[in-house]
Amino acid sequence: MDDFLEIVPPRAIATPCVNVCRIDAATRRCHGCARTIDEITAWTRLTDTERDRIMADLPHRRAARRRG
Repeated sequence: MDDFLEIVPPRAIATPCVNVCRIDAATRRCHGCARTIDEITAWTRLTDTERDRIMADLPHRRAARRRG
């Protein structure tokens, strides 16, 4: 049996960031991407499942913000 090391390039991490980084003091959410400050700071350490859950919730957050 041949021993070998398979080198797999890291998968790119999708991000909802739109480079409009302003945090609302009341909600602690970014006006641009709708993530919380905690989600933003943890983003690169979250699992794919955790990021997917947040990404799925963002349209609901944006809609709620528009409704006021």
